[in-house]
Amino acid sequence: MKKIEEIKPIVEALIFAAEEPISVRKIVEIVEDVESAQIQESIAQLKSDYDTQGRSFQIEEIAGGYQLFTRHEYYEWIVKLRKKSGETKLSQAALETLAIIAYKQPVLRADLEAIRGVQSGQIIRLLMEKDLVKVVGRDESLGHPLLYGTTRKFLEYFGLKNIKELPKIEELEAP
Repeated sequence: MKKIEEIKPIVEALIFAAEEPISVRKIVEIVEDVESAQIQESIAQLKSDYDTQGRSFQIEEIAGGYQLFTRHEYYEWIVKLRKKSGETKLSQAALETLAIIAYKQPVLRADLEAIRGVQSGQIIRLLMEKDLVKVVGRDESLGHPLLYGTTRKFLEYFGLKNIKELPKIEELEAP
């Protein structure tokens, strides 16, 4: 059985190198001869170390795993970097469509279009290409139309642990 001090740098390296949130279970599979509790303790210690040292990044639990994120106070610099690197952002129409899908999922395209008042097929395709939306099944109604829902990448993109972390609709309404 490995000691926490031996495990901590390994866990840190895995979280750093992972392209998507990495689960405790996956870390246990990779490291071997460790228990989930040791991995969780290593992560807790790393979080504490980063806070104590005033690091510009932190470990966050999202989408069923752990990932490194820059702290909020460095947001303005990250925005400047992303603008320079040409990262594409979602249009207002894409964000509206994504919000409806997130809150109403599973949702039919017809219901989505009834809410938005415009055709949404092209935007749904765009969101599917970006892996933010997926087909989650078929409705039992005539023609068995497709039902849409959000993906794990959606959770990652918005920094959510799960869909229940979306703000309540009442919280979003203007006063």
